[in-house]
Amino acid sequence: MHLTAKVTLSSAILGLLLSSMVSADVPQVAADTPITHSLVTRVMVGIGTPDVIVDPGASPHEYSMRPSNAASLEAADLVFWTSNRLTPWLDGALKTLARDATVIELMDAKGSTVLPFREGVTFETHSHKHKHDEEGHDEDGHATVNVDPHGWLDPVNGKIWLDVIATKLSKINPKNTDIYFANATQGKADIDAVISEIEATLAEFRGTNFIVYHDAYQYFEMRFDVLAAGSISLGDVTDPSPARIAEIRKTVEELDITCVFSEPQFNPELVTTVVDGTPVKARVIDPIGTQFTLGPDFYLNVLRDIAQSMASCLW
Repeated sequence: MHLTAKVTLSSAILGLLLSSMVSADVPQVAADTPITHSLVTRVMVGIGTPDVIVDPGASPHEYSMRPSNAASLEAADLVFWTSNRLTPWLDGALKTLARDATVIELMDAKGSTVLPFREGVTFETHSHKHKHDEEGHDEDGHATVNVDPHGWLDPVNGKIWLDVIATKLSKINPKNTDIYFANATQGKADIDAVISEIEATLAEFRGTNFIVYHDAYQYFEMRFDVLAAGSISLGDVTDPSPARIAEIRKTVEELDITCVFSEPQFNPELVTTVVDGTPVKARVIDPIGTQFTLGPDFYLNVLRDIAQSMASCLW
């Protein structure tokens, strides 16, 4: 065989071997929701891509895993999830299918803003205060029942979680530590840019009285000072009683509500019942990004879209 051909063949074989070695070194990672998946993907850019458990567009509160989801958990070295309060059905699966994996609950991350669920049909704006992670957990370390698990809607939590993700990945894959933390740093800068964009988008919306479909947005509301007057459903999306619907209707009339926001994954008839016969505008907020493609920008797109949906109430 010609020497050049031998060198070329040897180089190709070496390249394949090195490629397989790198591939073997990449940790297997699973994320509970598309939001968490987006944050993990941001940190893993250039190294690998995590699997997502909850399909895009599905409600994380209630989800039936497919065989491929179970396989992702079984193969995982690391699993990132938001909170057992958001996906209680996942708790058992993690204990059985991902028992060999390191499991990180992001709402438990030190420094995260953690808020209790609001009570009642209407919300007292003066009672909203930011709380932090040190209390409100059960004996297993999970957030207690009163903790609102929608913490990703505070983008400052998103920034904290990027560092948590980079730290955990670096522990099992130290050779890529610099890349993980460089990606996390870029991700935090991207979030800061979106925060500034949202501040401008919502400038004229502040002071607007509105109702949300379910009590999922207080992290976003608190961060950007746009406070809902109440919610049709509870934070866990439990179906509202007829009495609750009647009270929301009364609130719409008494507080001169401007908008009622529905969500694409839930029953729009309840919103129709609330606004029927009133001048109130009905708009859609999408907190899980049903219209967006998975990837590192998914989280940013969801935050930006919520702000734009709120502002659309003024148009």
